[in-house]
Amino acid sequence: MADIGNDIERPLGQTVRPQRAAGRISAGAVAAILLVLAVIGVSGAIALREKPFRKLEEVAVSTPKTTAMVESTAPATEPAPPSKAQTKPETSASTTGGPQIIHLQTEQDGGPPRAAIVIRDPSTVGQNLRVAHIPDRALIETGETGPLPVRAADGRRPFDVYARPWSGARGARVAIVIGGLAVSQTGTQAAIAKLPAEVTLGFAPQGNSIGRWMQAARHKGHEIVMQVPLEPFDYPNVNPGRNTLTVAATPHENLKNLRWALSRTTNYTGVMNYMGARFSADPAAMGPFLAELGKRGLAYVDDGSSARSVAPDLALKDGVPFVAGDTSIDAVRDRGAILKKLDELESTARARGFAVGIGSAFDLTVDTVSAWVIEAKKRGIEIVPISAVAIDPEKS
Repeated sequence: MADIGNDIERPLGQTVRPQRAAGRISAGAVAAILLVLAVIGVSGAIALREKPFRKLEEVAVSTPKTTAMVESTAPATEPAPPSKAQTKPETSASTTGGPQIIHLQTEQDGGPPRAAIVIRDPSTVGQNLRVAHIPDRALIETGETGPLPVRAADGRRPFDVYARPWSGARGARVAIVIGGLAVSQTGTQAAIAKLPAEVTLGFAPQGNSIGRWMQAARHKGHEIVMQVPLEPFDYPNVNPGRNTLTVAATPHENLKNLRWALSRTTNYTGVMNYMGARFSADPAAMGPFLAELGKRGLAYVDDGSSARSVAPDLALKDGVPFVAGDTSIDAVRDRGAILKKLDELESTARARGFAVGIGSAFDLTVDTVSAWVIEAKKRGIEIVPISAVAIDPEKS
């Protein structure tokens, strides 16, 4: 009866609703909530990505040596078209040839720049061969007979900028310099094509088309030096050629002849004597000569043919990177004799750490050296450019 009375007092049109059990949620509601949360999570993850649904492009990192060459030669080349990924490297200086740190500022598709630090070991890379032949304008001054090498305003030297990279390792190292390039056109072409890139090439200033051959050699990866004719004993019966520097000449005359030889091409790390046993033994003649090289940031390579050379002491005094040859590898033009000299270099390198051989661009020498280098590498010998074994007063 109580229920009937309550129904009579309830307003018309309303019915009794059954009470829901407390704490119970239907399975459909749970599924709906989970679906909403999943959608929100995925949307948030996509929104927070720098490039939704895109794969980030890899940023190409230049090596320290290569980067320096690209930056220094920029005025001589047309600017590259902009790309989606650009890097602005700043490299830390290294004097050991070991691992170097590269600081990068990267820009991608107009996004904000990002900083990165990359540790790079030069043993894993080589020169940027596309631009190795282009001279750094900051290292060039105009002379009476052509462009002359000079230190840049920021202190950089041709010896540093044009040097071929190497590993920086402390193992047995052999440097080989093959001189006389540009004298014979066919011989020069064969030497550049056949010799491994680690072999240093020396150009004779009396040669032809030196600029073209320099470009070919640098494209191949070779470090190069410029040979300078110095007075030998029995001069002029034994004559090194045009514009030879002599003991009897004044310092002014010798410097004029030196600058003529230096202006024959660019992109070399130093100077190597051609003959010169008498000149190199005279301190009065060698003093101004080496002082000029020091002022211009060039190395001096003594071919080692004269035990009376005063170059080692004067080079140290004038801040000239210096290296002396241990042996002439082709004084006897016979394959067996050349191989014996090369094996002696290997023995010296294993005992002392490095050795230096000097040869000429004869066909026999080129072929023998090319074959020997391949085998020497298999035995753990590193073939390095001449700059890698020079004593540098500015870094010692």
